[in-house]
Amino acid sequence: MLNVVLRTLRTLRAHRSAFAGGFVALALGVALLTVTGLALASSLSAGPGRAPAASVVVQARDTLRVPTPAGERSARLAHPRPIPPATVAELRKLGPVRVDGRSGPSPVVRLETDADPAAVRKAVRGTALVLTGDARRIGDPAHDRDREALTALNALFGTAGGVTAFVSVFVVASTFAFAVAQRRREFALLRTAGATPGQIRRGVLAEALAVGVLASATGCALGALAAPHLVAWAVAEDLAPSWFTLGDPTWPYHAAFWTGLLVALAGAGAASWRAGRIAPAEALREASADSGGITRGRLLCGTALLLTAAATLVLALGTDPGDLLHRKTYISRPMLLISAAALLSPLLLRPLTRLLTALPGVSALLVRENTATGPSRCAALAAPVLITVALAGSLLGTTATLDRAKAKEARERTSAAFVVLPKDRAGFDGATLRRLRQVPGAVVAPSAATAVHVLEDGVALIRSEARATDPRALAATSHVPLTAGTVSALDDDSIVVNEEWQRHRVGDRVRVWLGDGTRRTLRIAAVMPTGTGGNGVHLTPRNAPGAPVDRVDVALARGADAAAVSTALHRAARTDGRVLTREAWLQETRPGTRRTTRLGLLLVLGLALLYTGISVANTTAMGASGRLRDVAVLRLAGATRWQVLKVTCAESLTVVAAGALLGVLVTVVNLAGLWGALALLSAPPALVLPWQALGATVAACAALAVTSALLPTAFALRRRPAVLAGVRE
Repeated sequence: MLNVVLRTLRTLRAHRSAFAGGFVALALGVALLTVTGLALASSLSAGPGRAPAASVVVQARDTLRVPTPAGERSARLAHPRPIPPATVAELRKLGPVRVDGRSGPSPVVRLETDADPAAVRKAVRGTALVLTGDARRIGDPAHDRDREALTALNALFGTAGGVTAFVSVFVVASTFAFAVAQRRREFALLRTAGATPGQIRRGVLAEALAVGVLASATGCALGALAAPHLVAWAVAEDLAPSWFTLGDPTWPYHAAFWTGLLVALAGAGAASWRAGRIAPAEALREASADSGGITRGRLLCGTALLLTAAATLVLALGTDPGDLLHRKTYISRPMLLISAAALLSPLLLRPLTRLLTALPGVSALLVRENTATGPSRCAALAAPVLITVALAGSLLGTTATLDRAKAKEARERTSAAFVVLPKDRAGFDGATLRRLRQVPGAVVAPSAATAVHVLEDGVALIRSEARATDPRALAATSHVPLTAGTVSALDDDSIVVNEEWQRHRVGDRVRVWLGDGTRRTLRIAAVMPTGTGGNGVHLTPRNAPGAPVDRVDVALARGADAAAVSTALHRAARTDGRVLTREAWLQETRPGTRRTTRLGLLLVLGLALLYTGISVANTTAMGASGRLRDVAVLRLAGATRWQVLKVTCAESLTVVAAGALLGVLVTVVNLAGLWGALALLSAPPALVLPWQALGATVAACAALAVTSALLPTAFALRRRPAVLAGVRE
């Protein structure tokens, strides 16, 4: 056993340049997994945050509780019923009362007091919740925001960790595959000396195990050092609550270490099998040639992934196209197609490089032949470029496509000339609404944001966002898309739902819970298409108790002057509201990617680009010694240093261009699936290719590849051609 370990360490030392890229990539991956695990463990064990200053908090009952055969289901109400004024009056007799940290009038849904808890419970008499101790944080908006921030933070680091593991496998796999291709003569000599295929495979796996152990240990140490700084950055950027701190759990280190080890072994598995298949005579005959043929295992795995990606896409389009619009899906699903394309890329690289170099001249000929005789090197260089470009195009293209579709949807559904928004989160008061309704030539449609809950399959309590407005005013200021029924049929005993609801047939009656928890059975008056997911439901104001009016759409009556109506609206709104034109409101509410999601995508793409740089530099360094004789032959044939550098640069750019084209192809296929989902959901068709991001990504990959190729070539050109020609591999 000791001899095996020592032999493996000697091999790693002798071929340290071949394993450097895989080591660095794996160490960084394990470091990020360590940071991710530490952040996740800390968020799961985090305390409830800061407590109110008061010793007692009286909270309106803001939770809907529905008993089901599978147990009670609960959800937060959109509009909790206020604490009764009589109860507030009783509490004021016990001492000072603070509403949101200050004295305030009723109705209120939350107040603080320093009175005796027993006296407070006696005064409340079950009309509200009396909270003491850690329970005082329940219902605090800051508490909810903190929990949402922690959830988003977990999603951000979880996504980054998953992509890191995904890209690490490819970097490690390409490193070992290229290393095996370069060490064919070494393995052939071992086979000639009597080594069995099993011994060769075990030797390669032992090398991977050693690299994995060393890199994973290094990554855990780096993660422990980086985690506090990353948490501090997250707090400074408002991605985490200000009170969030890093805990001291141990399981993230174990998870990261063993994951890194598994990634190393998985990445080297195919290479070890290929190394074991080398026959002595065949390998010695081809030791200086790169066959570059795709292995049977790689072909089978790539084909299986390609068929799986196609089958799951067709299945999703046929059963639940709306699932393709969810963030978790559009981040994870492209990985299947990207993996398939990366595995099958050797089949397409040769015709692509020939197409890209189909130009007259000696330089084009040299580039074409060099890429044709070095398919393993080209595949190892093009694969990370393909992955990075495809990730950038698929992720950024999906978010841009969804944003454009949502913007088109909002534009098509809004026919109001003006939109009046309140300056206060409490909404408009009755006096302001009366003044707005009295504006000559204005058709006013006040609406309130609310929510309803429905129990599906007897176990799932589903929340749907809703707007409450008068149906006649709604028809005058909006174009509500319908698949069945009419908006005019909406009344106090009915509801307009969308096709996402389990029951969505006109005339059916559904049991719902309103925003304040009131249970009602309403008739379905009309059904809307699913769209981009922004189609909630529509109710009348009577079915939205406690919901303040937060928007007033204004259409122009026949013959009304827009300028005059605008002036009158500004005068009626006074200091209570803001009057926006239709275009200004659409621009202000234009859909955009959430900041946390955007930072997560940029983090993912930054990591992918980092791994691309590592892989490209490692591949170039590994292939530098094998290219010395090519440089010498060109110099002895009369080529100048500039001509040699030009050919080297052109070859790198050709391979990068081929990988980028495959990445763009994968992007188009992924976005085509999203376009199909939008069409099936009756959403406005949209397809956005993020050309600016793609261009920047390709430029960065090209710069990395050219720099990594030119530096060793430039150093080699400083030596005499005759000396270079005598170099042996």
